[in-house]
Amino acid sequence: MFLLADNVWLDAFLRMAIVAVLVPVGVILLTWVERKVIGRLQQRLGPMHVGPYGLLQGLADTIKLMTKEDVRPDSADRPTFELAVFVIVVPVFMAAVAIPFTSDIFVRNMALGLFYFLAVSSLGIVGFVMAGWGSDNKYALLGGVRAGAQLISYEIPLILSAVAVAMLGQSLSLYTLVELQDNTPFIAYQPLAFVIFVIAGLAELYRQPFDIPVAESEVVGGPTVEYSGIRWSMFQMAEFVSLVLISALASLIFLGGWIWPFSADNATWLQIALMATKTSAFILFFMWMRVTVPRLRIDQLMALCWQILLPFAFLQIIINGLVLVYDWPTWTLTILSGAATIAMGTLIYYVSRRSGVLYQTSGAAQRVGSVL
Repeated sequence: MFLLADNVWLDAFLRMAIVAVLVPVGVILLTWVERKVIGRLQQRLGPMHVGPYGLLQGLADTIKLMTKEDVRPDSADRPTFELAVFVIVVPVFMAAVAIPFTSDIFVRNMALGLFYFLAVSSLGIVGFVMAGWGSDNKYALLGGVRAGAQLISYEIPLILSAVAVAMLGQSLSLYTLVELQDNTPFIAYQPLAFVIFVIAGLAELYRQPFDIPVAESEVVGGPTVEYSGIRWSMFQMAEFVSLVLISALASLIFLGGWIWPFSADNATWLQIALMATKTSAFILFFMWMRVTVPRLRIDQLMALCWQILLPFAFLQIIINGLVLVYDWPTWTLTILSGAATIAMGTLIYYVSRRSGVLYQTSGAAQRVGSVL
């Protein structure tokens, strides 16, 4: 580990300062990328007018939001309304502290990095409830309650899937978990945990098909409906940073981080390239889902978590426990977890087909499958 300063506290401050500078720039770039990706998937051009190929559109939006009037409802609970933004944004930056991007590039290499990340990132749930309550708006309150219910629910299978990886690696250090994947990534042994992590990660990011709390057609924008200008942009910044962090975490604990498929002695540039490629793949996948999968109803959303994801997450824990306690060969993990993944996918498909909805066409009612 190289130091930016001789003093440990100064070194940590400089690293966080770098993160604080890179985050807004990255969010502006990701905003442009998402618009371009979605435009491509919908056979549109996306932003084209501000700068070459619309590259400066994100910068123009940033200037607009920073100079826009900051409006607050007269009847709002001012401390709660204003503090909610920081309760959501600050944990995101705190979670970034524990993510190593290469063997040398990180803010802090924590022995309990995985535990710290999951604990800190869950604090943002309180911010959404505060935003809904402090706005003194029934739609914002409904959105805040829905956001709290969704995030708390999907936090459980997300954590259990990460715990399954920690059981396999016998460590909560992200650095150690990556080093253990020098030959085979954990996704080969934990396909069920990987699928659950990705689905729960989508829900934690409240992106389609789990965007009910913030969908304009549901509750006119959710708990942030009364926010404008710089405060609203901070919510958006937290969302995009969380997108990057969840993608980076999935790359670290399932795809071997900066090591696999090469070796632990990779050059720094190759480590950066590997992490950037894997993280970008997850980010593009999440963007792809936004325009591909239809939105779930609130009852479908909760049923998917409590009736399917959570039982199968416990099943993965049980499988890992049996293999570790009885010292079975590691290939049994692949077989058992893979079979459970197929069973979960089959169950989701079977339930979605049975819960079909009726639609009218040419005077005749036909039955089609919904999501759940």
